[in-house]
Amino acid sequence: MAGHECFHCKKWVEEGERHDCWTTTEAALTQDLSEDLRDAWERLRETAVEFGEQRIYASHHSIMFSKKVCYFFVRPKTKYLEVWIMLGRPIKAPQVRSVMKGSRAKYANLVRISHRDEVEAPITDWLREAFDMHDALHAKARAKPRARVRKPR
Repeated sequence: MAGHECFHCKKWVEEGERHDCWTTTEAALTQDLSEDLRDAWERLRETAVEFGEQRIYASHHSIMFSKKVCYFFVRPKTKYLEVWIMLGRPIKAPQVRSVMKGSRAKYANLVRISHRDEVEAPITDWLREAFDMHDALHAKARAKPRARVRKPR
């Protein structure tokens, strides 16, 4: 039987079964955006969809873009879109506001977008890199650290 486990409540949901343990939706998170932010959001989403097969879903205050795990997410704010891009390296560029170590293999890079024209290179290049490198980073993060070999004294 096809189905999936809900990320939030951990309940098994059969394929085709309606499940709404969280009332958050993409539409609810983006409904109050200004026209400029809505245009930027639409362009950002369209860009990500062109990368290939993925899952796009709302979670609490964010809209997640994932293959097996999230490779970037967006938090719509009143004056900007907060975009967190998961890469295997910290990005050093003027557009990046903050960098956090996300896991053993990933860094979360924060970019703020306030206009449609900002959704272009290098930001779209970083999103593409995150999408393309997702599987390798996911495998690296899951790899167990090598056991230390003690030398006899």
